[in-house]
Amino acid sequence: MGALTQALQFILSLSILIVLHEMGHFIPAKLFKTRVEKFYLFFDPWFSLFKYKKGDTEYGIGWLPLGGYVKISGMIDESMDKEQMKLPPQEWEFRSKPAWQRLIIMCGGVTVNVILGILIYAMMLFGWGSETLPPQNATNGVSCDSIALKMGLRDGDKILMVDTIPVKSLEKVFGDILINKAKSLKVDRNGEIVNIPVSEDNLSEMISKQSHLVEPRYPLDVLSLTSGKAASAAGIQVDDRIVSINDVPTPFVSDVTNELKKNKSKTINIGLLRKGKDTVTKVAVDEDGFIGVGINTDIKKYFTLKTVHYSFLESFPAGIHKAGETFDNYIKQFKIIFTVKGAAKELGGFMSIGKGYSKTWDWESFWSFTAFLSIALAFMNILPIPALDGGHVMFLLYEVITRRKPNEKFMEYAQYVGMFILLALLLFANGNDVVRLFRK
Repeated sequence: MGALTQALQFILSLSILIVLHEMGHFIPAKLFKTRVEKFYLFFDPWFSLFKYKKGDTEYGIGWLPLGGYVKISGMIDESMDKEQMKLPPQEWEFRSKPAWQRLIIMCGGVTVNVILGILIYAMMLFGWGSETLPPQNATNGVSCDSIALKMGLRDGDKILMVDTIPVKSLEKVFGDILINKAKSLKVDRNGEIVNIPVSEDNLSEMISKQSHLVEPRYPLDVLSLTSGKAASAAGIQVDDRIVSINDVPTPFVSDVTNELKKNKSKTINIGLLRKGKDTVTKVAVDEDGFIGVGINTDIKKYFTLKTVHYSFLESFPAGIHKAGETFDNYIKQFKIIFTVKGAAKELGGFMSIGKGYSKTWDWESFWSFTAFLSIALAFMNILPIPALDGGHVMFLLYEVITRRKPNEKFMEYAQYVGMFILLALLLFANGNDVVRLFRK
C-alpha cells in the first residue's frame, strides 16, 4: 500500500508540474498569436487516452508518463515535423516571430517552474512554518550508522561543525557534508572536542549505500506491531518502550537494534516500560534480528524543535530564499555526479524519485517534494542541451547577438543529438534503478 501511495503522489505531482510548465510556453505563444497545435499531458505515440480540439489546438492526455509537450507551429522540436518546415513560413508560425518573442516563449516553462517552487515554499512556510532540530537540543547526541562509525563518529557524539560552518539543523548534517564535499567534522565527545576527517571514499560510500550517517538518539517506543510476528505473540503493545534486552540496558533505538542483531534466532527477555510500570516478556528473535515492531520516529515527541512562523507577507521573501537555497544545493548535487567517485552509478530514475514521497499521504511532505522537483526541473530544462528549453534558448541568444538565424538543417541535427542524449540519460538513470533492485 505504501508503494501505491508513493506512485499516486508521484503521478499527481508530475501532472501538476508538466501542465503548469507547458502553460508557461502556451500562454506567451497565444499572446504573440503563435499557433499551438497540441497541448498534451504525457506523451502520445500512436494513440492518446483522451483528446479534444478547441480552435487550432488539440488538448489531450497521452499514455506514456515521461513528460508532456506543446507542439508549436513552425518550430523544430521533439515532434520533428520536417514536412511543415519545408513549407514557406506563415505569419502565425514560431519561426516568423521576432527573436525576443520566441525567447520569451521558450523561457516560459522554466519561469513557471521557478515561480511555482517559490509559491509552494511560501505557502508552506505561511501554513506550517519551519521546524528544525538544533544540535544542542539533541541532548543525547547522535546515533551512527555503519559508515558514520567507519568515519570515526561514535554514538552519543554531538556534531558542532561541518568544516568551519556551525551546524544549525541536525537533519541537514548529511546534506551539508555531501553537497559541500566536506573535509572534516568537529564533534563534542563527552566534553572533548574531536576532529573527524571526511575522505572522498567516505562520500562515495555515503552515496552508494544511501546512508543518512546520523540521527538523533531517542528511545524505542512501539508504534505498530506486525501481525503473526514474535512481538505481537509475546504480548508487546503499542506505546510500550523497550528499555532492556537480557538485562542489558537499551535506552536508545540503536541499542535495541544492536542487541537484537547479537541475538538472532534466539529467545530473549525484553524489558518494557508500559504506562510507567516495568514488565518483562520473552520474545523469539528471527534470523534477521527482527521481532516485528514498528518504531515511533516522530522526533517532536522526544525533542524541542525550533519553530519559526511566518505572516502572509513574510512568507514570500522566505519562499524566495528557500527556492534559491534549493536551486543552489541542486546545482551542487549535480556536480557531485561528475566529481565524486561512483556517484554516477547512483543516479536514479522514476523509481528513485517515487521513493522520495512519503509512504502515507502527507500533504506537507507532498508539497515540499513537489516544490523541490519544480526547482530541479527548472535547472534541468535550462541546461544548454538541444531538445531542452535551454538548447532553444542558447540558439536564440546566438541569433539575438549575431542577428543571424542558425541554419535549419543544423537545428534539425542538433535536435536529434539532444534527443539521443536525453534518451541515453533516461535509460541510464532508470537502468540504475533496475540494477539496484537486483542488488538488494
